[in-house]
Amino acid sequence: MLQKPSNAFIAASWIAVGTGITGFISGLWRADMALNEKGYYFTVLMFGLFAVISVQKSVRDRLENIPVTDMYYGICWFATILSLLLLTIGLWNADLQPSEKGFYAFAFLLSLFGAITVQKNIRDKAEGPLAQTVSATPKNIHE
Repeated sequence: MLQKPSNAFIAASWIAVGTGITGFISGLWRADMALNEKGYYFTVLMFGLFAVISVQKSVRDRLENIPVTDMYYGICWFATILSLLLLTIGLWNADLQPSEKGFYAFAFLLSLFGAITVQKNIRDKAEGPLAQTVSATPKNIHE
């Protein structure tokens, strides 16, 4: 039997993703960098969020014996690692103070962690009704 996430864990997950994304974007908004640099970091954030949600979903699908192709599974992991690498390379070469680099790195990681946990919580909460819908054998739809 799957244990549903507590309301406290759900709230903490949303706070984590919200704090990470808000901090990262507000840092970009106030940063003294060219618009194309801001666009790069924003795109890496969005790419990373999508990638970790895809990893979480494909890992969970495999655990629940829902078919996931090896190609898609590999692409999800590749995209996650690539987003981390792109942020690392961008920050390494950026003309920023070390404290600013650390701020962006931690806000990015908090955002990714929060996105994974929010996705997990949504899936865990939906397991009951979703499992009943998926496992139900449809009768003749023409009746």
